[in-house]
Amino acid sequence: MTHQNFWAVHGWLFILAMCFFPRLTLIFSSVTTGGLLWWLGWLLTPRLLVAILASSAYWHTNTILVVFTWLWMLGGEGAEKSAAKRYRR
Repeated sequence: MTHQNFWAVHGWLFILAMCFFPRLTLIFSSVTTGGLLWWLGWLLTPRLLVAILASSAYWHTNTILVVFTWLWMLGGEGAEKSAAKRYRR
């Protein structure tokens, strides 16, 4: 199995789009849509879906980028939850 390099397929604009608009970027990018789990991930936890897709496609060639993707996923989910708690008060 050949492993592809992230930078051969995408660039900085793609990373920025994934950070700020993960759902739109997933829909309009060349990322393959999947079955029911893909759509549930897209609807409920797009950051987790991005981290899983990055791990499966780029772990061997861009490990640092994949680690940052997981950190972004964990940080973003935590920030959303704390913002929701502040909004409820």
